Amino acid sequence: MAAYQQVVSRADDVADTVLRRSKHYLPHVARLFLIATFLEDGLRMWFQWDEQREYFDSTWSCGSVLATLFVLANMFCQIVGCFMVLLRKQVRVAVGMLFTIIVMQSIAYTVLWDAKFFLRNIALCGGLLLLLAEISGEVKTMFAGVPTGDANKKQSYMQLVGRVLVVFMFMTLFSFEFSPLRLVELAVGTVLMLAMAIGFKTKLAALVLVAWLATLNLLLNCFWMVPSQHYMREFMKYDFFQTLSVIGGLLLVVALGPGGVSLDAHRKKW
Repeated sequence: MAAYQQVVSRADDVADTVLRRSKHYLPHVARLFLIATFLEDGLRMWFQWDEQREYFDSTWSCGSVLATLFVLANMFCQIVGCFMVLLRKQVRVAVGMLFTIIVMQSIAYTVLWDAKFFLRNIALCGGLLLLLAEISGEVKTMFAGVPTGDANKKQSYMQLVGRVLVVFMFMTLFSFEFSPLRLVELAVGTVLMLAMAIGFKTKLAALVLVAWLATLNLLLNCFWMVPSQHYMREFMKYDFFQTLSVIGGLLLVVALGPGGVSLDAHRKKW
């Protein structure tokens, strides 16, 4: 037990060092990663305009006009929404636009019944909620430098729901095979996800999940190594940028902290 506490204590020290050295640019990196999948998809709508329009027309038999409007709305909302987030302009409106895109695409691409894609979209929604939580922490205050209680409470609950939803990403990575390596992966992953959900050692758990997810993303979704004509390239590219966005959500958890509704916050009161 003492050895375990020593290891965790050292890991906490390393995490604190990383945070101190990166606190000025970490939120910017987190936001850039978070919007990555939306920006990539918006640009894909531009460069594959005819293919996307024909896909929607043939899938839904909606006619070329409605298909064109759908592709245009996807392209506009995603590209404009991403730049609004990066420029910190009307972020709530931008988040609403991006959330609408998630809902629209879940229906249009019929991924509601695909557990993997559905859970990943849920994780993306969690990342967007964390973005809203960040904005809520910057609301005008009644007294200089002292946030109101309502603002704190609202932000804390958004951080809670956001970090719980982000965890859903990792449920898509588990393979229930009865091998020693898979069982260790399942056990460690479950512990880290629970730590994130309840807000225990939250920043440390989030950093470990970032490292784990980034490694898997580079190994499994290296679309740049697949020939452009291969059908798997687009699937791998989609997975890569979607995973990158979830990493952005985890980095926001690191930057913002767990919030008031967490074990970490309650431990400070004990």
